[in-house]
Amino acid sequence: MILAGVSLKYGRVLLLRPVSSICTFNMSKYRKKHTWDRDQKKLRVLVDMDCVLADFETNFLKRYKEKYPDEPFIPLDKRKGFYLTTQYEKIGVHNDKIYSVINEEGFFLTLPPIAGGIEALKEMSGLPGVDVFLCTSPVINYQFCVKEKYDWVQKYLGKDWVEKLILTRDKTIIHGDLLIDDRPRIKGCEHEPLWRQVLFSACHNKTYKISNEIRLDSWDTNLWLPMILEAQKRKSSEVQ
Repeated sequence: MILAGVSLKYGRVLLLRPVSSICTFNMSKYRKKHTWDRDQKKLRVLVDMDCVLADFETNFLKRYKEKYPDEPFIPLDKRKGFYLTTQYEKIGVHNDKIYSVINEEGFFLTLPPIAGGIEALKEMSGLPGVDVFLCTSPVINYQFCVKEKYDWVQKYLGKDWVEKLILTRDKTIIHGDLLIDDRPRIKGCEHEPLWRQVLFSACHNKTYKISNEIRLDSWDTNLWLPMILEAQKRKSSEVQ
């Protein structure tokens, strides 16, 4: 039996418990039971950054071709699958070269905004009864990524939005009603996250057949606004 324990170094005492008992604790049921009453009527929308607000794929291809002009590359209209490394490995490009581009200083800061995203986010956050947060996963080699994500948000959305930025490697543990994200089948500690995913169309997921997700093809107001209003109506009926 593996035990989880805590030292007395910081004056805190935690009981030793079997790791299995910690892992099997159902946080989803706990959160559903203890949701604050004042938040129940507001629609909380979580919005990813890379490939949703910031054009990760275009910036990667541009920098990759500049850094490795003699290496094979995959045009954006041929991209398939969430992970760049998986597809590039099939054409003989080692993972190290992919990471050398992504982990380079300035990569995340220079991501161009996706058309209409900034305007849509500001308009969405101004809707009555809607809370909007950014929810993004930093890369594991975070030397530049984390700070540059904050800098990107301040540059394009303003200082107030920095306080709405959530950085997490596991989005399933974040409380929300909708998660707009380009990654299909998001997995984590929670098998049943509180949010419903909206799959934002990107070059790598256009051939992915959705099942329970909603697909959002662009930040056209005629697409995202009806989706938000419908989610508000659904939440209102659930609260009642």
